Amino acid sequence: MKRKISLSLYSLVTLMFLLFSFSASAQLKAYHEKAGYSYWVRMPDGVKKKEKVPVIIFLHGRSLSGHDLNRVKRYGVLRAIERGKDLDAIIIAPQTSNGWDPDKVMEVLDKVEQDYPVDTERVYVCGMSMGGYGTMDVAGKYPSRIAAAVAICGGGTLDYACNLTQVPLWIQHGSADRAVPASESKKIFNAIKRCDKDADATLTIIPGGTHGSVERLFHEEKIYDFMFKHVKES
Repeated sequence: MKRKISLSLYSLVTLMFLLFSFSASAQLKAYHEKAGYSYWVRMPDGVKKKEKVPVIIFLHGRSLSGHDLNRVKRYGVLRAIERGKDLDAIIIAPQTSNGWDPDKVMEVLDKVEQDYPVDTERVYVCGMSMGGYGTMDVAGKYPSRIAAAVAICGGGTLDYACNLTQVPLWIQHGSADRAVPASESKKIFNAIKRCDKDADATLTIIPGGTHGSVERLFHEEKIYDFMFKHVKES
């Protein structure tokens, strides 16, 4: 009798584990595209019917480029979620093989909006290194679609500086970055302020921060709190 109870309990625990594993894995879905960027989409738990959900677009750096989507999980927002961070947002993580094209990033967002309950007034973009440049270019070319942006250890295209005055920005860079000097972030920040000295743009230079160490920002709360407090006016 005890053996039957033990087996039954074991089966129940096993079933619960499998159900939990299926539920967790079902949240993250890969989309492989022949044209444009392939991408991950991660849905948060507990989304109610007809509820609209904010979106965070994460743009990776050059080291994660290629055609293997699993590389995109090595650092950044998806890595933070794997390590336990809980974000009430749809995460979109595309992969590029050759720099970031704002038009192609928007194509991914358009596809996700067709299939997921996206709150179009709360679309955010963030990235580091090459993805920091990409973040600024996406926000600069499509300021009407981005509620806020966080660019880490990157830079930006100066031609977009005046457009970027329309998007709340937090630009961060390590003072000891040898891969991309902090002067790159300072350059785009100063260009934005020249367009509008009252632009909602903040530049934070992290003392002693290296190109790799600033990745920890994705595991903390501050950048998400910053993005989520902004809502794009219709």
